[in-house]
Parts: sequence; structure tokens; C-alpha cells
Amino acid sequence: MLVARALRSAVTAARSSLPLFPLQASSAHRPAAVTARPFTRSLWVLRGSGKGLPVLLRGSLPSVSCSRGGLHTEGDKAFTEFLNDEIKEEKKIQKHKSLPKMSGGWELDIHGTEAKLTRKVAGETVTVSFNVNNSIPPSVDESSEEQKDDEVEPELTSTPNFVVEVTKDDTKQTLVLDCHYPEDEISHTGEGESDIFSIQEVSFQPSGDSEWQENNYTLNTDSLDWALYDHLMDFLADRGVDNTFAEELVNLSTALEHKEYIRFLEDLKHFVKCQ
Repeated sequence: MLVARALRSAVTAARSSLPLFPLQASSAHRPAAVTARPFTRSLWVLRGSGKGLPVLLRGSLPSVSCSRGGLHTEGDKAFTEFLNDEIKEEKKIQKHKSLPKMSGGWELDIHGTEAKLTRKVAGETVTVSFNVNNSIPPSVDESSEEQKDDEVEPELTSTPNFVVEVTKDDTKQTLVLDCHYPEDEISHTGEGESDIFSIQEVSFQPSGDSEWQENNYTLNTDSLDWALYDHLMDFLADRGVDNTFAEELVNLSTALEHKEYIRFLEDLKHFVKCQ
């Protein structure tokens, strides 16, 4: 499963010297940091897959003209067959044919890889924006060069950075909180319950469609007093952004990311295939 994702390793290696662009959680706000997508299998798997890929890895191939324009090689044909098989496998393991619902009365709006959840309560509008691109954390162990046939691959989970915006109806300001899923899930409550998400930055921004004001003060929580941090977390929880919400958001994001990945494979197959 997920063999096609290993094809991206060659591209990643070529780009390893370039800086990563941050995640665009919302077109109206600054993006937050992202993590790289893992590769569940290395290229040695592809060499032994029997799909013609050893030839692809060795170099150029005889080419013929496509009847509808463009280059078409035997390698393209092998690539198309491989993608065909991979799409079938991905659809077999796809858990959600439709996106899971969020509890708490959230309305969902999706544009490609971007998603926005909106909830209105007692004169306030709360929106949560996220983008599933680059939302799969790196694999824990990428050093192993061999995977046994009976070994179960780890399930890929999407944990995107997300931006919470709280707007009161009678004000022209929006409280913006940049959040993420920390790897160590450190609890700030002191009561034994671990928060599965944390707040990175807090700022005020103009409400509506106004542009992000870079000169507005931004509070970084790294050196923040824990009492103030706990009040901010309670503020979010009172508005429906708590651990339950964060868990459901992971399920939603994972389903959306997998759906977009399958769509990408299908688009790639149609692009490579000579129509």
C-alpha cells in the first residue's frame, strides 16, 4: 500500500537544499510551519515490483509520438500501469467514501486542499481554517531498507496546523490563534490531562476581508506564563475547540488528504497516459 508515494523521494532529494514554504492555513492569514510527507517504501521496492520500473530508473527509452500530441514512451506505459494498480490499492484502504462529520454544529466549506469550519454562538463567529498539504508527519523510522511481506504499514494520519478566528459581532477586531499538533503532546493543565493540540501564536487582526496587518503585535506562547496560556485554552474550549474537536479534525483532515491524494494519482495517470 501507498507505494506510489515513494516516487516523490527523487523530487524531495533534489529539493532538499531549498527552504520549505509554510502551510497556508487561510488565504487571509499568515501560514504556519509544516512537516514533510513521509515515504513508506524506498526505491528498492519499486525496482523489484515487476512493473517495468527498473528500466525507468536506468535512463532513457525509445519514444514514439502520441496520436494526440506529446511524447509517449514504453516507460510512460509502465508508469500508467503502475499508477492504475496503486489507485486500486488506495481505494481499497480508503476508510471514508464521504468526509466524516464534525460534531458541535460546525459548517464545513472545502476548496481543494483548504477547509474552513464555521460555528456561530452567542454573538460570536468562530472559524477554523486548515490546509491538508504537507500535513502528514515524517515516518518515525525511515532507516529500514526492507519491509517484510507480513509487516503492517503504519497508518498515515494528517495533523495539520490550523488557525482559529474568533469575531464578536459588535467589534471590528478578530482574535486569531495559530494552533498545531505537537509531537510530544505536553500537558499545560497540570491536572494529568494532556492537550493534543497547542497554541503557537495569538494576535488581533481586522475583521472582514481586510489584509493581515504585519505590524500588529503577535504573542508567541513559547515563553508565555502558563496561567495565561491555560486561560487561552479554556477560551477556545468554551467555543468548541477542545480535545474532542481536535481529534475529529484529525479524522476529517486525514480523510480529505487521502481523497486528494487519490485524485492526484488519477490526474497523474491521465497526464502520463497517451489519450
